[in-house]
Amino acid sequence: METKLQLQNSSADLFARALQVAPGGVHSPVRAFKSVGGTPVFFDRAQGALLWSVEGREYIDFCQSFGPLLLGHRDPDVSEEVRAAIDTAWSFGACEPYSLALAEWITARLPWVQKLRFVSSGTEAVMSALRVARAATGRKRILKFEGCYHGHADALLVKAGSGLAGVAASTSAGVSEGVASETLVSPLDDEAALQQVFAEFGHEIAAVILEPLPANYGLLIQRREFLDEVVRLARAHGSLVIFDEVISGFRVALGGMAELLGIQPDLVTYGKVIGGGFPVGCYGGRRDLLDLVAPSGPVYQAGTLSANPVGMRAGLATLQKIERVNAYAQLETKTAQFCDGLNQQLQQRGLPYQMTRFGSLFWLHGQTEQPIRNIEQIPAEHGKRFGPIFHAALERGVYLAPSGYEVGFLSLAHTDELLARASTALIEAVAAARS
Repeated sequence: METKLQLQNSSADLFARALQVAPGGVHSPVRAFKSVGGTPVFFDRAQGALLWSVEGREYIDFCQSFGPLLLGHRDPDVSEEVRAAIDTAWSFGACEPYSLALAEWITARLPWVQKLRFVSSGTEAVMSALRVARAATGRKRILKFEGCYHGHADALLVKAGSGLAGVAASTSAGVSEGVASETLVSPLDDEAALQQVFAEFGHEIAAVILEPLPANYGLLIQRREFLDEVVRLARAHGSLVIFDEVISGFRVALGGMAELLGIQPDLVTYGKVIGGGFPVGCYGGRRDLLDLVAPSGPVYQAGTLSANPVGMRAGLATLQKIERVNAYAQLETKTAQFCDGLNQQLQQRGLPYQMTRFGSLFWLHGQTEQPIRNIEQIPAEHGKRFGPIFHAALERGVYLAPSGYEVGFLSLAHTDELLARASTALIEAVAAARS
């Protein structure tokens, strides 16, 4: 029997089947609901700001595929371009005009991206950017920050170790000590620790890689002074600056955090929004650095499905519409009203939670007196306490990312009516989870 004929089963039935054929029943760990408990919901349809489960239940979606869908699911203008693309070609494995059009659009607007290379994921983009940095500098070490996530490349699945400043330990089985030892780790929001790492290893560091808006371990909005010090120290020691803007790029502004900060990184990685919901990533930056990449230079990187024409056309249609409708101003207003309203209601009802937001990103967490800027400041038991809130919201028709450390996303498709419904549901969910 064809698989499509069996999709009318319940989520529980589908998950039981999935467990037999995929690790943990999923193809990306967070989908398994491990951190919130319970059985994953299986969805078979999406439109705008809404998802529908295989059981036919409707949910207001604040996950939005973890960020790419700034216009919402299946935006009509993007859908029209996708249908035309599929009717034209699925994949070439050869030169085509669609990636050229998207590359020209991006490089014409972002002066720090003089050239770029399309790949199929954010992880692939980061991995390639690091290789370029090592080739350009002749150095082997990379400096990252605790609480920033850069995909699942071996060199970046590390955390702060013990002993010398910056020394890292692996966070995944299968990552060798040798690979982990080439990555240094420093805490966010700590200039003294950063200075110590550079004093010890500055002459060995090929690049500093940073989420300028850390949004993979909560929403850890950084002080401008700290970000400036990261860039200053890197450049003083001959290290390249890599901004990982897979989440923030084209999400918080057309030029991402680099635009908002007025900082031009040497290399930058993008994903999510630039594919319009399809698997697209890219790395770009200074012309001399990108000219090191094959076939122009000695840094090898290739991909059979890189610059897939459907993703290229969906991405360009998405970006063009974002620019045309002034999406960022609209999203700023929507998100501010939504989060400010929730914070006011949480305070009025004496519920010790709050919304932190930046642009169209938000994060629900326990109430704190000071902004949370590093992982040590996240309230104890945060992850454990989020599970009941998640399920209470789910019961009320609101789908949040199934982890207390993932952020939420608004899209242009979140109407005032949907946001009002979601606000009521979330307040009720927090209250129910606390009782």
